[in-house]
Amino acid sequence: MSEQGKGSASASAASAPAAPGSDTYKGWLFKWTNYLKGYQRRWFVLSNGLLSYYRTQAEMAHTCRGTINLATAHIDTEDACNIVLSSGGRTYHLKASTEVERQRWVTALELAKAKAIRMMNDQSDDSGDEEPTSQSDRSEIQGTLKILVSKLDDLSTCNDLIAKHGAALQRSLSELEGLKIPVEGGEKFKAVNERATLFRITSNAMINACRDFLDLAETHSRRWQRALQYEREQRAHLEETIEQLAKQHNSLERAWREAPTLVSSTPSAPTTNKGSERPLKEEASDEDEDTEFFDAMEDSPAFITVTTTENIQHRRSQSNLSGASSGHPNDWNQDDHMSPGCNDVSGKELQPRRQRRTHIPAKPNYSLNLWSIMKNCIGKELSKIPMPVNFNEPLSMLQRLTEDLEYHELLDKAARCDSSLEQMCLVAAFSVSSYSTTVHRTAKPFNPLLGETYELDRLEEFGYRSLCEQVSHHPPAAAHHVISQQGWTLWQEITIASKFRGKYLSIMPLGTIHLHFHSSGNHYVWRKVTSTVHNIIVGKLWIDQSGDIEIVNHRTKETCQLKFSPYSYFSRDVPRKVTGVVADSDGQAHYILSGTWDDKMESAKIVQSSRGGSGSEGKQKTVYQTLSPKLLWKKYPLPDNAENMYFFSALALTLNEMDDGVALTDSRLRPDQRLMEDGRWDEANSEKQRLEEKQRAVRRRREAEASDAMDDGKEYEGYQPLWFHQRRNSLTGETTFVYKGGYWEAKERQDWNMCPDIF
Repeated sequence: MSEQGKGSASASAASAPAAPGSDTYKGWLFKWTNYLKGYQRRWFVLSNGLLSYYRTQAEMAHTCRGTINLATAHIDTEDACNIVLSSGGRTYHLKASTEVERQRWVTALELAKAKAIRMMNDQSDDSGDEEPTSQSDRSEIQGTLKILVSKLDDLSTCNDLIAKHGAALQRSLSELEGLKIPVEGGEKFKAVNERATLFRITSNAMINACRDFLDLAETHSRRWQRALQYEREQRAHLEETIEQLAKQHNSLERAWREAPTLVSSTPSAPTTNKGSERPLKEEASDEDEDTEFFDAMEDSPAFITVTTTENIQHRRSQSNLSGASSGHPNDWNQDDHMSPGCNDVSGKELQPRRQRRTHIPAKPNYSLNLWSIMKNCIGKELSKIPMPVNFNEPLSMLQRLTEDLEYHELLDKAARCDSSLEQMCLVAAFSVSSYSTTVHRTAKPFNPLLGETYELDRLEEFGYRSLCEQVSHHPPAAAHHVISQQGWTLWQEITIASKFRGKYLSIMPLGTIHLHFHSSGNHYVWRKVTSTVHNIIVGKLWIDQSGDIEIVNHRTKETCQLKFSPYSYFSRDVPRKVTGVVADSDGQAHYILSGTWDDKMESAKIVQSSRGGSGSEGKQKTVYQTLSPKLLWKKYPLPDNAENMYFFSALALTLNEMDDGVALTDSRLRPDQRLMEDGRWDEANSEKQRLEEKQRAVRRRREAEASDAMDDGKEYEGYQPLWFHQRRNSLTGETTFVYKGGYWEAKERQDWNMCPDIF
């Protein structure tokens, strides 16, 4: 570490970063990679609100190792030289060579974050009327136009003065011609000279104003021409790329039809066929050049697991997290190496008391020209694209967020666990289970209106109550709170960031999930991974989950590292694989987790660990001896005819079912969503446009009120959610929306007078 510190000082000096506050700031910093290698020197570049890093400066031309968006990032300073950046599911631990160098970086990061937040707040609303230019571009253009208009006013004023003084000069000259008295002639000559002088001064002012106007117009004209030419070239390039992809897809389809025997070896989308074997290729991926690589994946060692009953069988993994050994999974309740507390089913078992619906109207078969819509949306935020309901499913984002509770019984079991490590296994399985509903769900949920809510009251059936509210519009954010009589409380605030890349759509959930168990006081915190929708333009849509989840028990400092492996045709691993390690506060591993996010998760208790041989990259692997794997979670089968009901699960089918006594802002009462579920899509599209225009009108009125308050020197509070308020979390240091109470009491009274009229 001392050698690294010495090297960083010279490196930082050699980098000659730009001054803080400029658009770009570059330099060397040390980044924490893993416990084996510690801090490694990386080249960091701060530009346009994004902090990216590379192994070397030469890598800037081709490979970005990671990027954090500062608009949603939390910046923290641990000590004199350390910086901690966290955004979404990523956290960077950075170290500068000196305290002065660290302060320069912190200043640059804070300035860039403030600028990025301002630009984000200036974005137009997500209801779907995206303009050809962004809000920041429009603001710049409007500012330039104001300058040009002021110059035109100067020219107009000068023109009036010239006309006035010119007329006066002409009158004086006419009078001069009729003079006969020398004395009077001298006075007239003096008046003529004064008027001529005024005329010359005014003419010079007009010439200077014309010159300024011309220079400004020429400068911005050249700039706009360059920007327009660049945009045209980029658009043409993207259209050519998509056209080539369509041609390649057509040729692949023809080849598939001509050679049906090769179906199993050329899948268009990943399958769950565990028997298929494909040649191994290191770091192969179906992503394009936008793929990001992370040091934590590259530098961490792989390990091998060996079951104590089958010492001959080794299951090896190129990943840093290996799957558990082969064995016959048993039910968690019969796990012979679990504490009795996890399997204690004593107490009152709640039984369903209400018959919920098991089907919804079948999805109509509407044709839609996807290319005509998507080719105009490349590079834009998904929430900014005017989407018809044809791309939606009849559920809102708040209802999709509530679907995380489909396997709530995992948390009920975890609440009965005596061992916090075993409890961590169940919490990890619960975090994976929330993705099982996404495997076939390629449709987009409705964007909630500001103030929209959704409740799920399962107190009598399962002992929990859930409430969601859309708490923010820029950026769009939803807050969620669940309280269970089984001894746990869950809350989260989620913001969805998305980008359409032409070939695929990336969906990045930003926000933290908190889970607190009442009896033990264990408090778990984790974040969601990135979802990617492939084959947006051509081919069959399919979804993949990729990234890392770190679950931390803040009471005991125990951790679980989960890895969602991205799908690769060249990998011999099972598609949609998830692997993980549960470790205590000292970093000692106790359980290996393995499975897939669309089917099941298993845990295997580690009985012994040792250093093994080197892997394919010469890295030393850790060998874990484990007991036979035990089943933690298994996905419920989909209902009959699910393919004609948007592939909804049994829980999803009940989410939009009408319920008595809900708030007037509940998603069940949203008219466009209800019309879509009934199969009346044309009417749903019209109703969707009406609601969006109503929301825009409210936003414009609120902006006008804020402007009036600012002019009067008064404070404008702005929009405040009804059931949630912002509080700083003492564990993570983040400011998030948490439930402030009152909803269920208002429901008992059936007093909804405080609800805004959003529908």
